[in-house]
Amino acid sequence: MDTLNGRTALVTGASRGIGAAVARSLSAAGVNLGLASRSGDDLGLPNAVAQPSDVRDPEAMRAIADATATRFGGIDILVVNAGVGSYGPFLDLPEGEMEDMIDVNVKGALYSVRAALPHLLDSDAADIVTVASEAGRRGLPYESVYCASKFAQIGLMRSLDHELREQGVRCTTVAPGGVATDFAMGRGRTPEMPELSGMMSAEDVADAVMFVLTRPRGHRILEVAFRPVTEQSMG
Repeated sequence: MDTLNGRTALVTGASRGIGAAVARSLSAAGVNLGLASRSGDDLGLPNAVAQPSDVRDPEAMRAIADATATRFGGIDILVVNAGVGSYGPFLDLPEGEMEDMIDVNVKGALYSVRAALPHLLDSDAADIVTVASEAGRRGLPYESVYCASKFAQIGLMRSLDHELREQGVRCTTVAPGGVATDFAMGRGRTPEMPELSGMMSAEDVADAVMFVLTRPRGHRILEVAFRPVTEQSMG
């Protein structure tokens, strides 16, 4: 297992849910942090740079990446986590919610990688981990636009693996099934949904991210797909 102590990570969507769980796990492992979120919350964590950062804004993403690299001398890890979702029949989805999913999940991933990559290329142990979804691996009913955005994230990572492997940057997709957070509440999810009780926790996803990052540098994990036992199997 590779130690992460003293390395530096930039995490998007870091103020709550999976992003906050990942940030806390990294901090506990001795990782310096750049925390990108619209609120700019530092989560009370030590050795953290935090500022309001909307992943839809490439300038904002460059600013948090550069601030993190300046403070800690570089960036070794990027966790692309910021995301939004809306569920329902395709024709009933408000256009604004469709645009949000493309802007945050697709453009936000592109802008995050573009902002961090110049710094990652200077690292001797670089990783990009994108928190996608099982919705990026198969089509699911009433999740058409969300699935499209998550398929795009997985395609991005598969392509970047070809491009960046020889430059020492490992590229991994983490694709969980249902996770019980406030994600998509009011946009197809409700707090009283019975399905939530059987879903995984944000910390479960953080554990998967930490597993990927701590593998020996001699190999890379391209994709981690996992689901709660209560969730239906595919195929």
